[in-house]
Amino acid sequence: MRVSAFSLMVGQLALACAGLAAPVGDGIFFDGRTYYEVPQSDLSVSPSNFSVACWVKTSVTNSQIFVNMGDAATGFTLYRYNVPGENGVRMLVEHDPAGGVKYLSAKGPPTPTNVWFHYVGTYDGSTIRLYTNGALRASQPAAVKRSAFAYALQIGAVPNFPDRMMRGAMEDVRLWNRTLTDGEVRDVCQGDSSGALTNSLVAHWASDGIGDASLTSAFVGGPEALRRDQASLLLANTKVGGFRGIWYYNQPSGDEYVYKYSGGMATYCAKHIPFAWYAPETNRTFFCYGGTDAANSTLLHMVSYFDHATGRVARPTLLLDKKTDDAHDNPVINLDDRGYIWIFSSSHGTARPSYISRSVRPYDIDQFQLMWSGNFSYPQPMYCPGKGFLFVHTWYVAGRGNYMMTSNPDGTVWTPRRELAYFEDGHYQISSAWSNKTGIAFNMHPKGKGLNYRTNLYYMESDDFGANWKTVQGGSLDTPLTNKVNPALVFEYESWPRNVYLKDIRFDSQGRPIILFLLSKGYEAGPANDPREWRIAQWTGSSWTNKFTGIVSDSNYDAGSLYLESDSRWTLIGPTEDGPQAYNPGGEIALWQSPDAGLTWRKVRQMTRRSTVNHTYVRRPVNAHPDFYGFWADGHGRQVSESRLYFCDKSGTVFRLPQSMDGEFAVPEKVVVSDGTVMVLVGNEGGTEQ
Repeated sequence: MRVSAFSLMVGQLALACAGLAAPVGDGIFFDGRTYYEVPQSDLSVSPSNFSVACWVKTSVTNSQIFVNMGDAATGFTLYRYNVPGENGVRMLVEHDPAGGVKYLSAKGPPTPTNVWFHYVGTYDGSTIRLYTNGALRASQPAAVKRSAFAYALQIGAVPNFPDRMMRGAMEDVRLWNRTLTDGEVRDVCQGDSSGALTNSLVAHWASDGIGDASLTSAFVGGPEALRRDQASLLLANTKVGGFRGIWYYNQPSGDEYVYKYSGGMATYCAKHIPFAWYAPETNRTFFCYGGTDAANSTLLHMVSYFDHATGRVARPTLLLDKKTDDAHDNPVINLDDRGYIWIFSSSHGTARPSYISRSVRPYDIDQFQLMWSGNFSYPQPMYCPGKGFLFVHTWYVAGRGNYMMTSNPDGTVWTPRRELAYFEDGHYQISSAWSNKTGIAFNMHPKGKGLNYRTNLYYMESDDFGANWKTVQGGSLDTPLTNKVNPALVFEYESWPRNVYLKDIRFDSQGRPIILFLLSKGYEAGPANDPREWRIAQWTGSSWTNKFTGIVSDSNYDAGSLYLESDSRWTLIGPTEDGPQAYNPGGEIALWQSPDAGLTWRKVRQMTRRSTVNHTYVRRPVNAHPDFYGFWADGHGRQVSESRLYFCDKSGTVFRLPQSMDGEFAVPEKVVVSDGTVMVLVGNEGGTEQ
């Protein structure tokens, strides 16, 4: 009989500790949503001389935390780490926070689920050690260069990673402010808790200390561990005193334009849909955006609303700190058929987690609860009344793949992720809904050319909640699409060659798709890739038309929104006019109208003029109300700057959201363009302009 190396290793681990005192009861239960925490003020752990021990029985094999102090990769963490290329148990210590290598780990082998194993991690200021079932399994030299662990302690969790919460059971959790010897480790494994093992013991919890809201200490005077839920790890649910957008850049270019793109990115990007939603039941437009602090040091997911009855905006709620300054992690918003507000918090790639949160009460922004955690990019959720969410998104695998999943009506159960298209090197996509139809427009990254190249235009749609996907003519598509030559192709641009930048997608009164996109010679900023043409692909019922609007821009990342007020009267609002930072994203905002379904266009109003920084990414709310018709931010195109947020009404009048607020509500500032000069009229709490 052949015995696998893993089975042999498991047997060796199980036999390592003679007189093994494995728990006989259920232990302390962890369901992946609850954990325990000791406030920093209640527990002090020496960063140069400590030990941690616990019994663990995991029920799943994913990465999960046993005992942790600090954010991820700070302080110390005893945990299971399961990612491609590594699967095992780690004792991680941040020994040198200011160094080039901040933390190191002693790494042991994996252990099976539903079996009790005993783990001990020690650190003596020079070496990290990991023990399993009383035996030393790994050691790692790491010279201490720090003076304190200024963190709370978590059992079963680490801040900002709810997908790594403990699932299973733990027992006999202990911490010492000294390094245990090999013999003492064996004694702890055998269940001893007397004599020298009480020396420098600073914390001890066991299942017989489980209370209604905490774990009481196993010894008199020890700290208790408070029960928390996963939302406490992540959701701030606090108010801030005004509106401030994130400034972001991507890919330094080494020329006068400084970056491939940059600027005020609070409503970035065109593949995040939507940022605002009008709810007629309350006569409010709810919106979210990527905010930041005064130093532009981190991305904050913010939620607020504009009350159309009072003309005032609510003090924004800080939902969560995304722990990055990457605006690709911006949130989007939805409302379900009961009025609950949903925030989908994105991630750029797979390095950071993504979240779905829901308001605790309908039509209320004061408090949210975490509903789902995992990973997705470029979120485009669409709530279908009575059915649930059809969630179109990107998932980074070898490149950018087009994916979807659906939920039940309550958003509490989600289907497995399903791939819709992945060919060449992946795609960007935008989507929209009409009646019971969902339509997706997407481009492709040609094989081997890099993600800055995106070309061709494709379209697919579903009228059965994503179960089946079709061409615009109604022909069935075999998903996932795996070849660039396929029935979803609308226009071929690879041979021109031209880059295709997707901007918006709408439907006429018969449900026929209309796709707004920008055509460019290349990805680099500057005049060499002019002209950058705003174009419209429209399905007539028998063929696709390709209309050049006559509008040109100076940046591939000039993004606006298309409005269909009727089948013939169309409006486009976007930064089509040159701004102060030419050839960087955005510019001055203009309102264009077409009386003949996009055949001809006329600029009827320049909405901003002589701005000091560019205006970027005008976004259309779902069910857009005439008084809150477009939503965007501004920011310098070539250097870090503050970013302000704006909205406009249907006629093109512009309002700016207040950067500071004294009360719970404020009147937005009206921006008046007169003779080339921008004036800001500041409203007070009573609504009178000054």
